[in-house]
Amino acid sequence: MKKIAYIEIDTHAEVAADFMDLMKDSKGFSVDYYFSEKIKKQIPGSHENVFLSDNSMILDQLKTKKYDLIIIGTVHRYFNTFLNITQKYKTAIVVHNLNFSKASRLDLIKNIFKEDVIYRLKLWWKEGLFNVSKVYRSANQLLVLDKQFSCSEYQFLPLFYTKEFQQDKNENLTVVIPGGVSQKRRDYNHVLDIIKKSDNAENVEFVFLGKAKGEELEKIEKVAEKFNLTYFTERVSQTDFENWMKKADVLWCPIQQKTKFFSQEEIYGKTKMTGNIGDAIKFGKIAVFPENYSSNLDFIVSEKENVIQQFDELKDFKYDFQKDYNKEIVLKNLEKLLNNLI
Repeated sequence: MKKIAYIEIDTHAEVAADFMDLMKDSKGFSVDYYFSEKIKKQIPGSHENVFLSDNSMILDQLKTKKYDLIIIGTVHRYFNTFLNITQKYKTAIVVHNLNFSKASRLDLIKNIFKEDVIYRLKLWWKEGLFNVSKVYRSANQLLVLDKQFSCSEYQFLPLFYTKEFQQDKNENLTVVIPGGVSQKRRDYNHVLDIIKKSDNAENVEFVFLGKAKGEELEKIEKVAEKFNLTYFTERVSQTDFENWMKKADVLWCPIQQKTKFFSQEEIYGKTKMTGNIGDAIKFGKIAVFPENYSSNLDFIVSEKENVIQQFDELKDFKYDFQKDYNKEIVLKNLEKLLNNLI
């Protein structure tokens, strides 16, 4: 049996959880997980192969066992540590922001002073910020979560499979908008304008499935006075998230075409994947994306001018997610990738 270490001491708990969920059924691989306390808290259940770790511990922990492959789930900080790992071990890194991973030293210097200056100075002074591109170049393989990004430089990491559950009939058409309620990543102004101006929105339940605060929360509260809006002012629990996703008739994903990571411009669908694709696959839902979002997936539908009517038309649209995304197929593809990496 081949041994893998999966490290997530930074950000993407949901990706680590998806990897765990799949690999627990693997017969050919044994995986140890090294999580920071913050990540461990976000993954429910107790697992004997999960070890508490952090930037100061991980190198010593890896010395005690022999692994065939080390997967790093996020490299958005601790660059000196991760460079050390990539230079010592066979390593694959999951890349979430393609432009950031290639940022030059000059770009990074300029970006330090654009925002979050104290934090970014810390990344430079203590964590080796200028080693960003070197870490990614030193890895044996770079992995991406969107098949559309796969090429000679990036290999597709298959993680998302469609869960099987009973879909109950909703009294009202239920449109779920998954993700953090922030204008930076999604165009919530567009969503609220559509709802306010529509003649057909009164009989639709719109669910803003993420924590809302500040200006976005104020706007939602105002629209909620006249329309059926469900929203959250605290972090949405995993249980609530899954319940609402199962209940959804259709997903509405008003992705901003452009965003920034570390002041580096990223383009959704070209240099950055949206987690909404994983959401659609996992819960077997048709998702409406902006017209400018590039995707060749059949369950991603471009938003039409009368999007409220479009939701009503899509609620009965059938797509066979199990054909490509049942758990056995996805696990088989994942194991094939891991064997190739080792």
